[in-house]
Amino acid sequence: MQALGFYLLYPIVILVSKSPFWLLYRISDAFYLLVYYVIRYRKSVVLNNLKNSFPERSDKEIKSICKGFYRYLCDLIVESVKTITWNEEHVRSRVKMQNVEMLDHLHEQGKSIVIVMGHLGNWEWAGPCFSLSCKHQLFVVYRPLTNAYFEKVFSGSRTKFTTKIIPKSNTLRSMIANKKTISATALIADQAPSPITSAMWIEFLHQDTAVFVGPEKVAKMLDYPVVYMQVERVKRGYYEVHPTLLTEHPKETSDTEITVAFNKILEEGIQKYPETWLWSHKRWKHKRSTESIASNEIERPVKN
Repeated sequence: MQALGFYLLYPIVILVSKSPFWLLYRISDAFYLLVYYVIRYRKSVVLNNLKNSFPERSDKEIKSICKGFYRYLCDLIVESVKTITWNEEHVRSRVKMQNVEMLDHLHEQGKSIVIVMGHLGNWEWAGPCFSLSCKHQLFVVYRPLTNAYFEKVFSGSRTKFTTKIIPKSNTLRSMIANKKTISATALIADQAPSPITSAMWIEFLHQDTAVFVGPEKVAKMLDYPVVYMQVERVKRGYYEVHPTLLTEHPKETSDTEITVAFNKILEEGIQKYPETWLWSHKRWKHKRSTESIASNEIERPVKN
């Protein structure tokens, strides 16, 4: 069945990928009408997430963000498909890496880094931009697709510009094996953690939220500086990647400090660019249990 699905869809995928950008976004416009008005893909999940995250917003504002999100989601899908056949010129003209000097300085010191990101903006385009702009060898931690045929296609697109990929289950082992390489290991860490028993609980977007602690643990174990990268859409089809150094010396930070800092800056980005975050994800499907309260809850700061 995997092979059948692949050979039926692959010609369409390639036709979309080879489309010029002006046509690519006309395809996205048509796809949006289908997804939003006909299929109504996870619409109740999106609206519920938005209402809980922005309780101060009116119903009209929530609906506007919802529509903006679906328009962007369709752009994101066709842009991801475009990576199968795009070239270096496309990357350099459409995605700009900011503050490269800071990253180069870390490289000159021989320091590998841990990159933390959220599903904000086009994270798929951020990888090629980094590899073409920065000196670190980029390793991207990812979750392999269930269809082995499409997995091969998209793995090829992700590694086109010297980027290397690491299956999520092999993250730490791979980082230790590549310790002699001055590397940047990118983790997208804003989805619901699994297993939930290892999560930490914080307030995020006005909600009790389970968050990953893995990136902080890995950074402290290897003493790698932690850099947050935010992908901002400048206009349709054009992005900037903004790196922020969260800490250069993770072993000197207190427990949970890096995790809290990452989620705080991510939250600020979502509030600034709400349409470009992945609202269709069931981010708050887990609820805090009594077993997780004692060891995983952080103290909320006291407001003066």
